[in-house]
Amino acid sequence: MLSDTDSLFGEENQLFEEPQDFAPPPPEPHFASYKRCVTNAVPKEISLRLVGSSPLWGHLLWNAGIYTSNHLDKLANKCKEEFRSKTVLELGAAAGLPSIICGLNNAAKVVVTDYPDADLIENIKINVSKYNNNNNMTVEGYIWGNNYEPLLKNLPNNKKKFDLIIMSDLVFNHSEHHKLLKTAKDLLEPENGKVLVVFSPHRPHLLPADLNFFETCKKDPYNFKVEEIEIVNWKPMFEEDEETVEIRSRVYAYYLSLS
Repeated sequence: MLSDTDSLFGEENQLFEEPQDFAPPPPEPHFASYKRCVTNAVPKEISLRLVGSSPLWGHLLWNAGIYTSNHLDKLANKCKEEFRSKTVLELGAAAGLPSIICGLNNAAKVVVTDYPDADLIENIKINVSKYNNNNNMTVEGYIWGNNYEPLLKNLPNNKKKFDLIIMSDLVFNHSEHHKLLKTAKDLLEPENGKVLVVFSPHRPHLLPADLNFFETCKKDPYNFKVEEIEIVNWKPMFEEDEETVEIRSRVYAYYLSLS
């Protein structure tokens, strides 16, 4: 029997001490709701499952993803028949919202990709499965610049490349600019294809490096034409210093094309 001065947590009675190799369980998945901006959209609201945490930043619904989804919904609503013929590839899809919007708008085929992390890809599949009523969306794990066959095999028989490639909040990854651009050039339909690039400068001091993506894409061997869609200001994702709030609130949107 323990005396009044004995402790369960003494050196000889460490009953509740965590073992050295103990690791806390990962954060549970959580959900975010996205309300579509098009008045006649069905469904009007999309529920997205987000991974609990991710070194690949797939655990958040980013401003760039919301902007991209709004833009695509408006585009598809304006040009319904034209949009139905489009083949779409999303790189770095995270929760997959822009791809889901394309699928709901009856794009011919949507290939949804992100880094082949098991939890991340499974999470995208869960989201896509809820809204894949047209059976036109496919999820693939993909590393930028690698073999294209896993992506191209999903195209309809009469298509060899993608009409639309989506890059939402990817340009922050400066070391991967060349791989992104090579993948886009190799997989984009050269005549009328477009790459939609949307991002926010979450690290204001690195904004010049973000914007350098668009200088690089104009040069050999890529030779993209760059069209600025707009720059808008939204509430920034994170509450940080007031000096950079204006920069962090920006959402930049561009189209890249080869013709």
